Amino acid sequence: MNTIDNISFHGERVVIRVDYNVPFDDQNRITDTTRIESSKETISMVLKKGGSVILLTHLGRPKGIDLNLSCSLIVDVTSKILGEKVIFCPSTIGEEAEKLSKTLLPGEIMLMENVRFYPQETKGEKAFAKELSKLGSVYVNDAFGSAHRAHSSTTIIAQFFEKKYFGKLLEKEIRSIDKVINNGKKPILAILGGAKISSKITIIESLLDLVNDILIGGGMAYTFIKAQGGAIGSSICENDFCNYAIELIAKAKAKGVQIHLPKDVIIADSFNNLANKKVAFINQIPKGWQGLDFGPKSIEDIKPLIKKSKTILWNGPLGVFEFDNFSKGTIKLGELISDATSKGAFSLVGGGDSVAAVKKFGFNNKMSYVSTGGGAMLESLEGKKLPGIEALM
Repeated sequence: MNTIDNISFHGERVVIRVDYNVPFDDQNRITDTTRIESSKETISMVLKKGGSVILLTHLGRPKGIDLNLSCSLIVDVTSKILGEKVIFCPSTIGEEAEKLSKTLLPGEIMLMENVRFYPQETKGEKAFAKELSKLGSVYVNDAFGSAHRAHSSTTIIAQFFEKKYFGKLLEKEIRSIDKVINNGKKPILAILGGAKISSKITIIESLLDLVNDILIGGGMAYTFIKAQGGAIGSSICENDFCNYAIELIAKAKAKGVQIHLPKDVIIADSFNNLANKKVAFINQIPKGWQGLDFGPKSIEDIKPLIKKSKTILWNGPLGVFEFDNFSKGTIKLGELISDATSKGAFSLVGGGDSVAAVKKFGFNNKMSYVSTGGGAMLESLEGKKLPGIEALM
């Protein structure tokens, strides 16, 4: 892996592809700056080693130029987080962009306009990538969240640089996933939550060759229970995947992998934080009620499971954690994984909702690694080669 650790960037203009696709509220204020913070180590290293920095990122999914998704909206916050003044370039390619990039002095940072204002970016057009490459003399990819996309600025651009490197964030992401896939200490536990089995089929199939235990929570669990003849009331369920759930249990058994499902859940009479709630066996949920969280018995059951695991992968919450009254299962899981991590287990958290839960309940510094890329992490765990990473090899 070509990392930036022992490289001198003296006099180099370094094009760094970052992932600053941050969320905004309706007042155009950034609500989570993690992705910008995560890039600081790479940028600081390049500046310290004598380089200037040209930042490329996308923001949202614009159809052409959309000022509500302009990178000018993130300049001030980026300057504050990096502790350096960030210059904004209102174009991304062309005469103005090239001219401004050439005036950068060592130690200066410039943020280019949203690469996705150009439809050529997502099409992975070579000519567009070549234009982007004219901005600098070195290319660093630090955008793990976009590494599974074969876009111009994440993948195609690399072919125009002799000097191309992995940024520190990208390096950490790859090493963390490798710790689970290739070097995971046994027993390995995968915790899969979220609403749908259909979106997790390939990852579950891949994990069967890798892990010792799979804990299934969230909405996915009800499809498994219904498939086995249980009564799930109005709980979320993918009826088309009931047969698949049965097949999966059989496949896991054949491979010696134990699938753990909740025994009891907290049920509600409507999908609402203030709904009436009670505890029920997961396979005996009355009509008109739906499961929204792990129950007390299920929480007790997972304690020894997490305690014995040496490697833990967490993707997806155990319940509707956005509702305070149905967040206890997810919070307890976070506490148990934090405790196991403090005692030497390796824990990797990834996937939008579990990352959001970990941040919301203050567990982010208690896990071994919290991934910045949901889709990219899942594709890596599925054994897929990510184009953004392959391009640097």
